[in-house]
Amino acid sequence: MRITVYCGSRPGRDPAFMTAAYALGKGLGERGHSLVYGGAKVGLMGEVARGALDAKAHVTGIIPTWLVSKEIAHDGLPDLRIVASMHERKAAMETGSDAFVALPGGFGTFEELFEMITWSQIGLHAKAIGLLNVNGFYDSLLTFIDVSVAQGFVAQEHRRLFTVASDPAALLDAIEAFVPPPLGDPSLDRRGVRPQGGTGLP
Repeated sequence: MRITVYCGSRPGRDPAFMTAAYALGKGLGERGHSLVYGGAKVGLMGEVARGALDAKAHVTGIIPTWLVSKEIAHDGLPDLRIVASMHERKAAMETGSDAFVALPGGFGTFEELFEMITWSQIGLHAKAIGLLNVNGFYDSLLTFIDVSVAQGFVAQEHRRLFTVASDPAALLDAIEAFVPPPLGDPSLDRRGVRPQGGTGLP
């Protein structure tokens, strides 16, 4: 599998974040998977790449030109792709990937995670999405999502579009075993909309 990992370009204050990033990268390499990530050598991004490289995984880094000029691009990757913009970077990371994982991070990581969940919700892909909840980092976010479900803004079935684990190995197990959940009325598309011009009947 080609697994795209979203994570922070900072190490965070808890050493467990860097430890988990390395373990995830090393674990996916040991299982024969490839890593796709944002191409930086710093923070959790650099650590997940280091783990994957240590396990002899193929690592693809995708980074926009303006970040290369800030000297944070990982110069030890077998496959470093330089693109023109953040939009191009995100599209390249999604294309061809079989699964997506988010580690702790900031706004960019949150945005990438929710974009992949949204794309799954509306039927643009049916791939595994995993959230590595290191030392409860995402507990508050998960509570907020559950509130959104309770208030009717997020469907319960869409809450099941991503898997949460606190351990890298457990998360990789879940991704490897992932089967897309059935989503609602089979006469509707994945947005919950009946195809135009059709009755939805067989």
